Amino acid sequence: MSDHLTPRFHIRPPRGFLNDPNGPVQVGGTTHLYFQNRPTLDMASPVQWGHATSTDLVRWQLHRPAMVSTPDGPDRDGVYSGNTVIDTDGNVRAFYSGHVRELPFQSVLTAVSTDGGASFGAPELAVADPAPEEGVLMFRDPFVWHDGERWQMVVGSERAGQVAAVRRYDSDDLTDWTYRGEWMHRRRSLTTDGHDTGSGWECPQVVTVDGIDSVLVAAWAQTFLSGRVLVLDDAPGGVDHPYPVDHGTSFYAPSIMRDSPAGPLVFGWLKETIETDEWAERGWAGVISLPRVLSRGDDGTLRSAPLPAVDVLRAGDAQDADGALLDTTCFELELPMTSATTRLCFGAGEEVVITVDLEADTVTLDHDGASLDHRAHRGVVTAPDALAGSTRPWAARVFVDGSVIEVFTAAGRALTARVYPTTPPPWKVQSVVGARLWHLR
Repeated sequence: MSDHLTPRFHIRPPRGFLNDPNGPVQVGGTTHLYFQNRPTLDMASPVQWGHATSTDLVRWQLHRPAMVSTPDGPDRDGVYSGNTVIDTDGNVRAFYSGHVRELPFQSVLTAVSTDGGASFGAPELAVADPAPEEGVLMFRDPFVWHDGERWQMVVGSERAGQVAAVRRYDSDDLTDWTYRGEWMHRRRSLTTDGHDTGSGWECPQVVTVDGIDSVLVAAWAQTFLSGRVLVLDDAPGGVDHPYPVDHGTSFYAPSIMRDSPAGPLVFGWLKETIETDEWAERGWAGVISLPRVLSRGDDGTLRSAPLPAVDVLRAGDAQDADGALLDTTCFELELPMTSATTRLCFGAGEEVVITVDLEADTVTLDHDGASLDHRAHRGVVTAPDALAGSTRPWAARVFVDGSVIEVFTAAGRALTARVYPTTPPPWKVQSVVGARLWHLR
């Protein structure tokens, strides 16, 4: 893999396989973010919790893994997804899924860090696995939070008949948990927008915005081409009308930070969308998205926007984007509030097309022609309700970082893709008057 596709400001270990982000938590003025990681591309090796920290949520420092599997322990084949909280003793406590290959479920485990989140101690069982008579087929990925009165926990699941569900527990002390039944469930189907709701829900995350609880779930199935992160609002009709948190092709496995200086945030795993034989050529796969600030639109749906602090990545003043020649693969575009098409021209036969349509109230990201590499997946994705009602002077902000493209629309829709042009810079931008460009560092 050519170096021009290596992301510079997204979290990515120098080698190995990265997937789900886990448990962002603030300790003092430092945010700790964990993530599923294999130190090599050997997918049989146990997953561990990688670890990164930041004081501004933009620039990150990688550290040694914070948690690895315990030989002969309940996580001996992998430390899988979960989250962290600050317990009553002021310690960082993790809740996560422990993988043992021969067992039917990934049991919910807990472990405590007494060094401020740098490492975690021995795992203990947090809640019992589902009983056989419940007909549960999949059970994993706890998320714990305090609702102001008690500790709450949700766990993703699938039960017989392709019914995806979120199971709920509560506790007074983070030790003794009581099962309170299924909070939400839905039989596998297609939404009105054609999204597969999944036979199971993994990585459930709960965030409270404007007094409404939203549950983000990763729609999962054994037979899936591409899962989506769906939002289930705890309001009438919320489960009947799930909607995507990202309209692109790569955002999966959400991780919520319920409280931050900027408000509630979500991180996601930006999956590779190129065949696995290409991964071996570069020695790594997977990155973490930019943190996204969550809010509600006028219609009550959850919206997202780039963290304001991301502006510190800009190297100097803006320049006119139309006709710009780029000698870098890390840049930001700001597209004006006008119907127009912008092209990122990588080389002969390789381009990404972004279309703003004010009349249709859409923004479209077309990466069908982004790469001549036959191993690269393709797609054309559109965000609806993307512009109307916004008072922003721009229609979309586009962040490009090597193989990563994240698009945020003025009304809070997001579209994410991974692209793999074979041509290194210089690249060219074709846009309209008013489009602006920043190099990022």
